[in-house]
Amino acid sequence: MSNDLRALEANSTWTLEPLPPDKKPIGCKWVFKTKLNADGSIERYKACLVAKGYTQIEGLDYHETFAPVAKMTTVRCLLAIAATQQWIIHQLNVNNAFLHGDLDEEVYMTPPPGYCPKGETRVCRLRKSLYGLKQASRNWFFKLTTMLLDAGFTQSQADHSLFTLVSTTSITIVLVYVDDIPVAGNDLSQIETFKHVLSTNFKTKDLGPLKYFLGLEVARSPKGIFLNQRKYALDILNDSGQLGARTASFPMEQNLKLTNQDGTPLSDPSPYRRLVGRLIYLTITRPDIVFAVNILSQFMHAPRLPHMQAATRVLRYIKGSPGQGILFPSSNTLHVTAYTDSDWASCPTTRRSTTGYFIQLGTSPISWHTKKQTTVARSSAEAEYRAMAVTTCELTWLKQLLADFGISHPEPFSLHCDNQSALHIAHNPVFHERTKHIEIDCHIIRDKIRSGLLTAVHTSSHEQLADIFTKALGRDLFYHFLCKLGIPDLHAPT
Repeated sequence: MSNDLRALEANSTWTLEPLPPDKKPIGCKWVFKTKLNADGSIERYKACLVAKGYTQIEGLDYHETFAPVAKMTTVRCLLAIAATQQWIIHQLNVNNAFLHGDLDEEVYMTPPPGYCPKGETRVCRLRKSLYGLKQASRNWFFKLTTMLLDAGFTQSQADHSLFTLVSTTSITIVLVYVDDIPVAGNDLSQIETFKHVLSTNFKTKDLGPLKYFLGLEVARSPKGIFLNQRKYALDILNDSGQLGARTASFPMEQNLKLTNQDGTPLSDPSPYRRLVGRLIYLTITRPDIVFAVNILSQFMHAPRLPHMQAATRVLRYIKGSPGQGILFPSSNTLHVTAYTDSDWASCPTTRRSTTGYFIQLGTSPISWHTKKQTTVARSSAEAEYRAMAVTTCELTWLKQLLADFGISHPEPFSLHCDNQSALHIAHNPVFHERTKHIEIDCHIIRDKIRSGLLTAVHTSSHEQLADIFTKALGRDLFYHFLCKLGIPDLHAPT
């Protein structure tokens, strides 16, 4: 606590002033956390003074709050390209990052608990951002962005948390996720120069080569980069009491249909909600459980016993392969291939279809998605066509992202679909009676095919990798697709 206060004082975070009669101070509290290493050992104990930002009033205490963080697809793209191009990847952490943001609004706060002198009537007028303030993350990101742009970096328009510095012989890439900053490039001297520039502006901690980032374990070898969440998966199993459970060979029973009416409601829904929330984060490196987690997340408002039983089965499946993750091979092409699929009228309640897609960079999985469609499709062809439209939007964004990484992709992306009717609609604007009710934005596929961004390819249902993202498959078919996703169980200690 004393260390945190010293950092606040050194940063001139506040000044003690009498409270104006028309102002009301917000409160503050201490938050204590034990920081752990990747192996579960204790790194340090941390105390943080946090403002009670939930008492702030919009328009008075704050105006804008949003601050972007790196998209996980961007993180996976960076690792896949770095493995192929043999780039160096280091990691930095900014100490007390939010405290560096400049505060424009007039905000008053009560003195820190336990450190207020007896008889003190003055309050803290905040001059810099503080953890807990609604605008703190935005102010910090603005300050860091200004520093990076002044250093010559270019901000990506595809992902605003991505910054690049390109010269004739080198490229340096910086990703920002709040106060965690991976930096990659092909020139170690440029990376060291960036570290020096950052450390002169902020107090930083050099963590060396990237090994543990946001709960993701990164292991590198001559064969490539392996990304997994083994510790996180084991923590979920331990907290759920499933470490000794019998394993399941696939995450969800084949053709299982869950509804809002089946079974008895759970007396306490909070364990279910916490479990599903943690499973959602696990899908960052586990595309094999995305469909099951998508189904479970649709019952967070009122979970019932069958929903909890299905969630427990997912845990039993994870127990059989807690170290499963993504392999980004060092010998790999940088050609983008996408698979898109839908399950027509799969929701028993709304009769809406499920969209799924899976995108690879060479053989590296970089993006995947499962989502219930927003409207009811009148045919399976329409459901597939809508799924193709969603995938096309993702591919359009990826084209911009790869350009920011310095990767040109002159040949069209390959978009694989197993529905002939949907492919005909995508290529020919003549199916008027079948398509006149489909929204105009879905026809973006035709424009992108004509512009050469992608080419739509028919693939057999037996080779449609996105099938695993749209329905609960049996064991044999599940493993048939699983072995082609590029997510082996190769856990190596970090």
